[in-house]
Amino acid sequence: MFFRVVHRILNLLTSKTFYNTYVQLPTADTPLASEIKDDPKLYPFFKDCQGSIDGTHLDAFVPDDAVARYRNRKGRLSQNVLAACSQDMRFTYILSGWEGSASDGLVFDDARRNDMPIPEGKYFLADAGFAASDALLIPYRGERYHLKEWGRVGLR
Repeated sequence: MFFRVVHRILNLLTSKTFYNTYVQLPTADTPLASEIKDDPKLYPFFKDCQGSIDGTHLDAFVPDDAVARYRNRKGRLSQNVLAACSQDMRFTYILSGWEGSASDGLVFDDARRNDMPIPEGKYFLADAGFAASDALLIPYRGERYHLKEWGRVGLR
């Protein structure tokens, strides 16, 4: 039951009527979120950031001849969905339907080639599952960020 609901929601989010009305890629002229613009600690570093991007896996039911392509690295059948959000947590891009075996980087490359232009000098934040590029700011692999700050507040 849960998977049917998720599938219906995904179909709604990617339907032309909904998508063209509510999901819009930022442009070079899109105003910066006030959370970034009004914070002197964040603005210098994130003034050209258009949001965050990541892939997620949704369980999938596929025909027998497609099972191998849709099996993800954890052994489950899924489809890889790429989504981008602005700093104010609004969806700006969704690409669904890729096989679960496809990496986030491969799905992102397809999006860039087809329908996700990123203006020159702008970028998205992404995790280390993506390759370094002019359009993504990713953390260095193996770097343990903010451990001192987490230790001060007693978080693990």
